Amino acid sequence: MDKDKSEKEEVEVEASETQEPDTEQTVEQHEEPTELEQLQAKYDELSAQIEKEKKEYLFLMAEFDNFRKRTLKEKSDLIKNGAESAMKALLPIIDDFERGVQANENCDDIAVVKEGMNIIYNKFAKYLEQNGVKPIATDAGVDFDTELHEAVTVFPTDDEKLKGKVIDTVQKGYMLNDKVLRHSKVVVGQ
Repeated sequence: MDKDKSEKEEVEVEASETQEPDTEQTVEQHEEPTELEQLQAKYDELSAQIEKEKKEYLFLMAEFDNFRKRTLKEKSDLIKNGAESAMKALLPIIDDFERGVQANENCDDIAVVKEGMNIIYNKFAKYLEQNGVKPIATDAGVDFDTELHEAVTVFPTDDEKLKGKVIDTVQKGYMLNDKVLRHSKVVVGQ
């Protein structure tokens, strides 16, 4: 019996020894996640981050699309109505022309008609100047410049001083803020 008892104790001791490391391993497993659990946690974290960035990207794309549409509409409106202020400022000049035409029907004095035309011309020239439109200098003797002038004809000349120079202006040219609006049509000496 002693033998059976001692064998039984040995089995219990062995069982308790084998159980203790299992218990320790189990405790350690619960305390430290396995590599698979770590990878799964990292995957979940990265997936959440990707979803967040995807939502932010879609929001930014929608915002940019709205900005683009709004800008196109504003540009379209500017093009459509850009000349509004220019045309509005021309209305008083057309009113002056209409009054001049009506006055011309009852007036036989040429001097009065001339004076009225000069007043309207000066008013219109002042309006153009205020809006950045300036005439191109085409006085006789000015050097011919292909950037500003268009040669309508070439006139042979014996005077060396007039060669390559503007002799006469057929049609006046204009510039708008340092950009040629219409080239001057000129006669050039050759």
